[in-house]
Amino acid sequence: MAVLHSSMFQTTRRRLALWYTTVTAIVLLLFASGVYWYVRTTLVERVDDTLSHVVEIVQRSLVIEPGGSAGQRVLSAMDGTNSLTAPSLQVNVEASFRNNDPTPEDDHIDLEWFGPTGELLWSTLSEPLDLPVRVNPLGKTVHVNAEQVVRQVTERIVAGNQILGYLRVSHPWFEVTKPSRQLLQDLSLGISLMIAAVATIGWLLSGIAIAPVRESYQQLKQFTADASHELRNPIAVIQTNVQVALADPEPDATAQHQQLQVIERLTRRLGRLVDDLLFLARQEGGLVPFKQENVDLSMLLADVIEEQSAIADHKNINLNCQACEVALVALTADEPPLPAAAHPDWQVRGDADQLTRLFTNLVSNSLQHTPVGGQVSVNLDQSRRQNQTAIHVTVKDTGVGIPPEALPYIFDRFYRADPARQRSGATGSGLGLAIAKVIVENHGGTIDLKSTPDEGTEVTVRLPLQAEMPSR
Repeated sequence: MAVLHSSMFQTTRRRLALWYTTVTAIVLLLFASGVYWYVRTTLVERVDDTLSHVVEIVQRSLVIEPGGSAGQRVLSAMDGTNSLTAPSLQVNVEASFRNNDPTPEDDHIDLEWFGPTGELLWSTLSEPLDLPVRVNPLGKTVHVNAEQVVRQVTERIVAGNQILGYLRVSHPWFEVTKPSRQLLQDLSLGISLMIAAVATIGWLLSGIAIAPVRESYQQLKQFTADASHELRNPIAVIQTNVQVALADPEPDATAQHQQLQVIERLTRRLGRLVDDLLFLARQEGGLVPFKQENVDLSMLLADVIEEQSAIADHKNINLNCQACEVALVALTADEPPLPAAAHPDWQVRGDADQLTRLFTNLVSNSLQHTPVGGQVSVNLDQSRRQNQTAIHVTVKDTGVGIPPEALPYIFDRFYRADPARQRSGATGSGLGLAIAKVIVENHGGTIDLKSTPDEGTEVTVRLPLQAEMPSR
């Protein structure tokens, strides 16, 4: 079963890591695609801007002269078409392009000048491009052959309504493809490394994320096992006593009475255990109503001590509370309790039933683990820390104490400091301190426990004053 559960958590961890890596990889791919598209688009726009700038410079440097030969093309103002007319203007090619030879700075740009009829008149190319003349002022990628790709801008040069010729400017496409290819390689390498790193980090993070789940699962298993054990033992004893009573053909009244006493005692124990389990479960689910009322701790502790005094007297334990003496005297004398205004220093805001259960658990626990002739003291005090005033309720006993190694787990459910319990002969479910911690936290307080083996235990509950009690 343990192997099955371990495999389940490992499978869950792998799935978490896989999903984390997959989602991150998709995000990285989308980011890399955006970067690649942006850089490539920027490179193309730079090339087009360069080509357009060259066209503007060349167009301004053209030497236009009157005259020319027949067959010049002009634009019709009526329909935008062109037709043949008598010559009027022409471009002096030698004068216009003699100073436009490529320089080392712009040797990647090639110029071509075509006449009005499309014939090539001048070019910086060693081999003319076998491409038709097509006007394209915005830039176009042209595949000259399988190995040569260029970016071209072709402008129609017009003077008035007369076409003087066509200017074509070419730029090698590798100025775009080369850095784009390098960027693609860099992005691919970077993404691969990042995905590998993300996968490793995802595996580690999934382990960290699943650790609380694993711990909670282990706690749930332990809680279920402990609860089953606590329920199984009394049920088994009850079943045994019932079977013995039913098997006796001539039952003895005294023996039956003893068996019924055992059954009654065990049913009370089961009832307390079920109540404790239901309380903790409802607290976790937020199903327990929390009453907001003014509670006088001195009066409440007086009630608790009066209820526990019979157990203390039976074990000859000195149970006392100095701050509760006035209230206790009033209660034992059958006098009405003092008004709340008489005890303004011990007022808290909270649930009286839960607080009663809290201090009953603490006092009862101290009485259980204090030997005959011992002492249990309950003290009330105030402290002020960081502009916050709080009431301290301390329950101190001279019992068997708790081993130091057990102190970190003392508030865990079903945890028992077995050596102390064995020596004291006390029994319990191990839920009292867990319930106490829950109640204290519900009231915005804290609980601390100090203990020394064979000397005693001291539990301190810190609760905020009435005006400082947090709302729920």
